[in-house]
Amino acid sequence: MKKPKIKKDVLKKVMGYLKPHLPLIILTIILSTAVVTLTLYLPILTGQAVDLIKDTGTASFFRDLMGILTRMLIVTGITAILQWILSRCNNAVTYRVIRDLRRDAFARIQKLPLSYLDTKSHGELVSRVVNDVDQFADGLLIGFTQLFTGVVTIIGTLIFMLRVNVIVTVVVVLVTPVSLFVAGFIAKHTHDMFKLQSETKGLQTAIINESIGNLKTIAAYNREEEILGRFDKVNKDLQKCSLKAIFFSSLVNPCTRFVNSLVYAGVGLAGGIGAINSALTIGELTCLLSYANQYTKPFNEISGVVTELQNALVCVERVFEIIEREPEVPERPEALTDVKGNVKLENVHFSYVPERKLIEGFDLSVEPGQRIAIVGPTGCGKTTVINLLMRFYDVNSGKILVDGKDVRDVTRHSLRQSYGMVLQDIWLKHDTVRNNLLFGNPDASEEEMIAAAKAAHAHSFIKRLPNGYDTVLNENGGGLSEGQKQLLCIARVMLKLPPMLILDEATSSIDTRTEQKIQDAFAKMMVGRTSFIVAHRLSTIKNADRILVMKDGNVIEQGKHAELLEKGGFYTHLYNSGAAV
Repeated sequence: MKKPKIKKDVLKKVMGYLKPHLPLIILTIILSTAVVTLTLYLPILTGQAVDLIKDTGTASFFRDLMGILTRMLIVTGITAILQWILSRCNNAVTYRVIRDLRRDAFARIQKLPLSYLDTKSHGELVSRVVNDVDQFADGLLIGFTQLFTGVVTIIGTLIFMLRVNVIVTVVVVLVTPVSLFVAGFIAKHTHDMFKLQSETKGLQTAIINESIGNLKTIAAYNREEEILGRFDKVNKDLQKCSLKAIFFSSLVNPCTRFVNSLVYAGVGLAGGIGAINSALTIGELTCLLSYANQYTKPFNEISGVVTELQNALVCVERVFEIIEREPEVPERPEALTDVKGNVKLENVHFSYVPERKLIEGFDLSVEPGQRIAIVGPTGCGKTTVINLLMRFYDVNSGKILVDGKDVRDVTRHSLRQSYGMVLQDIWLKHDTVRNNLLFGNPDASEEEMIAAAKAAHAHSFIKRLPNGYDTVLNENGGGLSEGQKQLLCIARVMLKLPPMLILDEATSSIDTRTEQKIQDAFAKMMVGRTSFIVAHRLSTIKNADRILVMKDGNVIEQGKHAELLEKGGFYTHLYNSGAAV
């Protein structure tokens, strides 16, 4: 009894997306009614033409026949025009709904907490927003195209048949429930099959996305066969569940066609008896047989629509899971303004999962303009501190204060606007070099952009590109070296010039000679700006105002480079082992 409730919930949500387009939907219903009415009027004209053949000897035969044929031609022409308009309306409603659905799904992804995104395959999320929505669009379009018209055809046909002969109409109505029962039974039992098919598609997309994005690493470790094996397994699973779902859903059509053949035979038999007994004319019998076909055809279409809608609802249900996912904790309306760069962490506790402790009782006080270096072994919590400073994650307890204000009491936008970040993980969008640099400060002038590029030692190689600053970069900066891409990221943050800086292995992909130049540029940029530097190279650590040495989520040592070496503690051990060089 649980599944139908889920379907009703999903249908209710879909109706919510259809509601803004109600005028177009009403127009669609009106047009469907008009098209069906004209279509059902044609058999009447055909029946009149058949009955007229008996009177071929009359003087008015040709005139009457031409009158009927003219009316048939006009009706056919008007029907074609109305069907074209109806198709345009159906497409408009469908793709506006799809536009709204994708917009809401993508907007929600932007607001989802990193704790959720970090546990989900990016390819699977892409599959939901792209593949599942496409599948829903197909089902919705078929629904608009055939469902409205089909329902109106069934109702209209019964009305027209009642006008011709009540007994034959009763025969048709008595056989109809069998067709509906068959279609409903099969559709109900294919829900889980389509759900499994949709989930397997998502898994396949995730493998493709992961493999293409990391092809160099896969090739370097000679793991092509292993990845191909994983893909083949998922591909075969998709083949099996798709064949199973399609096989059972395809039973609807032949089963309903068999029932519809019974309807046609019943109409022919009852109508034939009526014609023999002079209760019907030959033209009326022809008309009823035509109506029998018109009446049964929508059941074939609707049964197919039910199958498509079943698949579409399963797909859109997965999209709604994203849209309805709880966003980040709601924020206060106050914004950080005129930031000086005073940062304090007071008794901060944080862990990604409750059972694994990470940062406990962390305290830190940073004065405006200070340069704080954070060092320590892998997994000690360096990047986690950065995540907390930027409020990508919220602390479990304790406080993080910027200029005396708890970061949870100000907008995330104003907080993140106060920081400039250069990460080890490079990200450049598919766009021109110019727009990638302006991503950090869209209002910057041409002169400011070039000055930032020169400061980051990126100007010279940018000018050597085919179109200079207007060169379009491939996805993630394809065509540039890792070092060149990182220089662009550095130039981007130099163009922003925020009051606080975060440099997380910012020069990891740059050669030593260029790094020295970058350090000089950073040194100038960091003057008067609070800076947090996560690095292992001594060149980025030794000039810091304070070095925090972390281990197991705690600061175990802190001080200047020379002071820490004199202590001969954990930092000295890191330094001597080369871990901090």
